[in-house]
Amino acid sequence: MTASINDRRAVSRRAASLGAAARAGPRSSARFDPDRFVAECREANEADGQAAVEEALARAVSDHPAVLAALGEPREAGLNVLLRSPTLTIFAATWTPQMNLLPHDHHMWALIGIYTGREDNIFWRRTPGRLEAFGADALFAGDVAGLAADAIHSVTNPLQRFTGGLHIYGGDFFATPRSQWNAETLAEEPSDGDVVRAMFARENERLRRRGEL
Repeated sequence: MTASINDRRAVSRRAASLGAAARAGPRSSARFDPDRFVAECREANEADGQAAVEEALARAVSDHPAVLAALGEPREAGLNVLLRSPTLTIFAATWTPQMNLLPHDHHMWALIGIYTGREDNIFWRRTPGRLEAFGADALFAGDVAGLAADAIHSVTNPLQRFTGGLHIYGGDFFATPRSQWNAETLAEEPSDGDVVRAMFARENERLRRRGEL
């Protein structure tokens, strides 16, 4: 999968058509089984990498009410880790209302499948001496987006309610050193799993101080 914004949008539109069918029809009686989903993703990754895992994720979130029923309504910012291995990481990420994530990279391919709420992405690229934005995409429940290993994006939940998504990475997300960029200066800073966990903890503390958790 390439890193172009047009390719990302094509992935999202294709997955959205599946999500729209789920939204238009009655709630499915099918049950989303996280363990079965993880097994399917592992098998797909061994067979054909990101492209095959993307198909498994698109099938899952096409029935996003079933995913939400299995994982539960988000109540705080968090990462519910379903799998962590050297070749694949899968977690359900939940964003608090209007939560923002700094521009960051992954150093591995990534997939995002939204099962409740909305996630807005700004895509960035390195240029001589600076980082610049070059595209954006809004993901709704049922949508899937794919990111190449060199992609840089920032994330916003623009809603006044929680957003939840299944996130899949082609490696050990938590053990891989990577970068994030300061929101105001766009200065490059180190990041890793501990930095991400601390970011979520600060967001939950912010809501607790406001009496929203």
